[in-house]
Amino acid sequence: MDRTHVMVVGAGMMGSGIAAMGALAGHPVVLVDLSAEQAQRGLQRAVDCIRLREANGLATAAEAETAVANLSTDVEVPRAAERAFLVIEAIVEKLEAKQALFRQLDELLPAEVPICSNTSGLRITDISALCDAHPERTVTTHFWLPAHLVPLVEVVMGDRTAEAVAVRVRDELRTWRKSPVLVRKDLPGQLANRVFQAIIREAIDIVASGLASAEDVDTAIAAGMAMRFPVWGPLMHLDAIGTDLGLSVQDTVLPSICADREASPYIREMVARGDLGAKTGRGFYDWSTRDMDAAMATRDRFIIEACKVLEGLRA
Repeated sequence: MDRTHVMVVGAGMMGSGIAAMGALAGHPVVLVDLSAEQAQRGLQRAVDCIRLREANGLATAAEAETAVANLSTDVEVPRAAERAFLVIEAIVEKLEAKQALFRQLDELLPAEVPICSNTSGLRITDISALCDAHPERTVTTHFWLPAHLVPLVEVVMGDRTAEAVAVRVRDELRTWRKSPVLVRKDLPGQLANRVFQAIIREAIDIVASGLASAEDVDTAIAAGMAMRFPVWGPLMHLDAIGTDLGLSVQDTVLPSICADREASPYIREMVARGDLGAKTGRGFYDWSTRDMDAAMATRDRFIIEACKVLEGLRA
């Protein structure tokens, strides 16, 4: 049987978005889950993702129709694996479950088929620990939520991953209208979350110290540096202003920046008193007077418009 399919295991929010992007890239995609009902729900979510991109000019009507036709479901891993040239796992974030699936896939698939994990927090080295046949073809492909909109995918090499495999996966994802980055060490937080956690750490410390409110911190980031980030990263910024000036600013500012090596007592106290964010009605914001669904919709509208601009710049 010809290996023409992308196999996505796990038909939840992430898996369905990944399936949509694989289908929009022109590949037949088989979405696998434990039951036909779960798989079908995932397929419908994937269709919704495709239609959203079509409705907002991120896919043509012809591309969307082809993508929808490219989607299928299965409940049998061995059967779906027979058609796969690429496998992306997006199941529950539990190490034992992922290890068991990776071991099964490693036994089923020929050596040339990469086995990827969408894990956001686990190491691919640990996930693939039971892969005795071809651990060199295991790699993390961490799609950022929402997977059908955010261009970033972190392609992370484990301790036993062959660089040629990681490069091949990265290059494949470039054809999915993604912006994949190659991460050469299997560390907690991968790449982007390491940067993001540094921002979060300082943001919490600013609020805890009374320097500014949570809303003003978010506004300063959203209306300031974040406006440049889609096309102007921090290292390009340093080259633009001169590394000598960058060094001077670091010498001045870094001594007063939070450098804690563990979570802030401020957020620990929030969790202890039950202020868990939108799900409990209060976190850094009072969600009894705000609408998280509306906030997420605004976020997605902005991402859609940013994607249009970025695609226009690349054209």
